[in-house]
Amino acid sequence: MICASIAEKDVARCIESLDKVEMAEIRIDLAEFSNDEIRQVFSRRKKTIATCRPGKIKQEDRVEMIKIAIAAGATYVDLEYEATPEYKNDLIDYAHKHQCDVIISYHNYDRTPELDELEEIVRDCYAQGADLAKIATHVNVNRDNSKILSLYKAPGRLVAIGMGDLGRISRIVAPFLGAEFTYASLNEEEATAPGQISYDKLNQFIMEIQQI
Repeated sequence: MICASIAEKDVARCIESLDKVEMAEIRIDLAEFSNDEIRQVFSRRKKTIATCRPGKIKQEDRVEMIKIAIAAGATYVDLEYEATPEYKNDLIDYAHKHQCDVIISYHNYDRTPELDELEEIVRDCYAQGADLAKIATHVNVNRDNSKILSLYKAPGRLVAIGMGDLGRISRIVAPFLGAEFTYASLNEEEATAPGQISYDKLNQFIMEIQQI
């Protein structure tokens, strides 16, 4: 399954885009939606991930926005690996009360750690309460892809992908190794992470591999 990461600020265009894909991550922090617009988007009966990264929005407002998304029908909520236990535990409890799965995500925009460190991070994600662990690290050399993709040998729900141009191959093959889904951008101009492939192009790559 392909998850399109959407950061569209216009709620009508966001919903229009949502209806064209099988699954979507809504970047609440980039979309700048009102609380009513968040309800509108996440009540579409579509597989969605509610993501609200720190930085632009105060933490108490982020918590409120995420809870609104969960209550409206988000399938998953994405919480940062580095976030405080108090922040995560409150939202994990709220998500599980609303039958929403928790993704705890680790991002490294500079490098890909060694495999043993990545394996420890994955185990820690589960220990923190993740239903699904997400690993996204920058690929500087091709060997980094091997480390990322080796994570699929272990049990557990996982999405592990590489960022940057060299990491694109990991986004294509991840679903064939056990990833619950892989991430794409809506189009080439609207990527929300380095190395994202457009939804249509990634779908074409996956279909071609399936036909081999």
